[in-house]
Parts: sequence; C-alpha cells; structure tokens
Amino acid sequence: MRRSILSALFAACALTGIASAAPAAPGYYIQDNDYLGPGGSDIQSVIPLLNRDNVNLLALTVTVGDDWENAESAHLRRFLEIAKQTQIPVADGATLPLVNTVAATRLREKQYGTIPWKGAWGGLGSIDKTPATQPAVGKMPDGTPHMAVDPLPAALVLIKAVHDHPHKVTIIAAGPLTNLALAIRLDPTFAATAKQLVFMGGLLDSSMMSVTGNVDFASDFNMIADPEAAHITLTAPWASITCVGNVSNDIMMTHDLMNRITEKKTPVTDYLQKFYAPLPLWDELTSAIAVEPDLVTKSVDAYMDINTAPGMDYGHAHVWPEATAPKGMGLQKVKLVQSVDTKRFINEFVAQAQNAMGAH
Repeated sequence: MRRSILSALFAACALTGIASAAPAAPGYYIQDNDYLGPGGSDIQSVIPLLNRDNVNLLALTVTVGDDWENAESAHLRRFLEIAKQTQIPVADGATLPLVNTVAATRLREKQYGTIPWKGAWGGLGSIDKTPATQPAVGKMPDGTPHMAVDPLPAALVLIKAVHDHPHKVTIIAAGPLTNLALAIRLDPTFAATAKQLVFMGGLLDSSMMSVTGNVDFASDFNMIADPEAAHITLTAPWASITCVGNVSNDIMMTHDLMNRITEKKTPVTDYLQKFYAPLPLWDELTSAIAVEPDLVTKSVDAYMDINTAPGMDYGHAHVWPEATAPKGMGLQKVKLVQSVDTKRFINEFVAQAQNAMGAH
C-alpha cells in the first residue's frame, strides 16, 4: 500500500512539475583568443567564464593577433596564476596567419593606406621594423609564469574537445580565426561536431565608422589579420554562428567602471586596476553572450563572408539577405547582434571580476 501511494505521489509530482529534477549539466566551452596582456580586453575576456556553475571551461587556446602568440600565452598563464585558476588548460596555437605576412602588410599599407592597429606587427605604430616571425618573449611587467602549456597544439585541443563532447561545445573566438581554420582543415567534421561558434569581429560599414568614430576601433582587426582563416571558418558547417561585431564597440572600460570593480580587493582586482586599459569591452561581451545569450536584446540574421581578394577590401566583412546571397559558396546564416542589455552585462561583469579568484 505504501509503495503504491509513493508511486502515485511521484507520478503526480512529475505531471505537475513539482518533482525535483537534477540540475542541468554545465555547458562546455573553449575560448580561442589573442591574449594581449597584461590586462585589457583579451585577458579580461576570461572573467565571464570563471567560477560559474553553468560553465565547464575545457581550455583556452592562443593565436597570434594583438601580440605575438608566445607573449600572449605567457600573459594569459600569468593571469591564471594570479587568479588561482591554473586548472584551466592553455594550448599554444598559430604563430602566423595562414597566408598573410608582415611583408604583404607593409606593401598593403603603401598601396591602400595605414592600418591603424597592427597587433603583433607594430600595434598603433610602424610595421617597418617588425620581424617576419615571432621573437622571444621579453621582460613581463606582470611577472614570468610557471604554469606549463598543454602538450597538444591549439587546433588539436579544439578537435579533441568537440569529439569528446559531440554537439555540446561552444567555441568562443575573440581573436583572428587561424586556429579554428587549422582545426577545420585538419578535421572537416570539426565545425559540425561543435555546438556553436560565437565570435568577435565582422564589423559592417566600417569605412564610415573610421571617419566618424575611432579609426582603430573600426579596423576589424580580427578579420583583416587573417582573412583566409576567417573565410574558411565562416563557411564551415556550424550548427549556429553568432557575430558580436559593431555592438562590441559600444561599451567601454572606464575609470568609473574600474572603481566599481576594485571596491572589492583581491589579487585579480588589483591586477585589473594596475593594468587598466580604457578600451571597449569587445571580448568580455563576446564571452558573456556565449554563456548568456539572453543578454542579446536585438539581432538580425544574414549570410556573411570575408573578402580574401587582394586589394583595399581585403579582410572586410560582407553580408547578404537570403534572397541575394551567393549560392553554392558555403555561406552560413549568421546571427548579427545589434543590441544587448548593457546594464545587466556591466553589473554581472563587475560581480564576476570581483569573484574571479579560484582555489587552485
């Protein structure tokens, strides 16, 4: 009699939604980025992924871009040491774009005008004395890391992750897309085996933005640094692609925001304050949207590709509606983020930065 009563009770609870369900399993994530450091948007992009019950961060993979890859890896690992988050694997990746070179970029500037931000190849300055390949890492103001890198290269770490967790891994790409393109060329099933791609880049109407706004912020560096990799990645068969493009310029790291963060003193907030950089929260927003897609308040779907033809348009993004999109070219539908809940994002980022410390 007791058993039948219990059975009936459980059945009733299940039907009414009262039964306690097991908590949802955390999502799997890998972030691929060009971790210029110390501080700044690239390093800070890790913060929205730390100490969250709904995030299983499988790895951080490093690609050349805003700095040389070896320096980025060192700054990233040093930050993880400071944050006591050294359980997160770091995998080194591409040290050069697929096709683009220092010499070709020098020529391009002579032909088509100055590229405002050249990352590893000169930053905001001149490319004239930039070496063709990455130099050794110099003295680091944040300290030399002791954390070792993963033994596998970034592309293989990416491939292994999606096959270990088929259709469950979100790839967050906040730098040039070189590592992703290498993974796609090594394993044509890579993109289709992932859950989704969320990337930062793909600015639209950037020529006018460079005239009326900040020319550096309008350069779409992640795409122009390696256009071939961007084309390969965006024409791969992902189940879903989200583009955090123009909207990523709209939210700035300000002194007031940093003051809010440092109201709580931790090694992480001290680090952020010491290496404060007044830049848009480009990569931080990309990470946050990947974890909390309901931060997006407005978006539009379009087909996107990146121009790989030599010329002044090299590396620029183009979009089409379905009616006029090129056919048979592998173009994928992309969700273009147009606006986000800025207040919620800022409030959450402050809390996440204040509580980024791990126990390792």
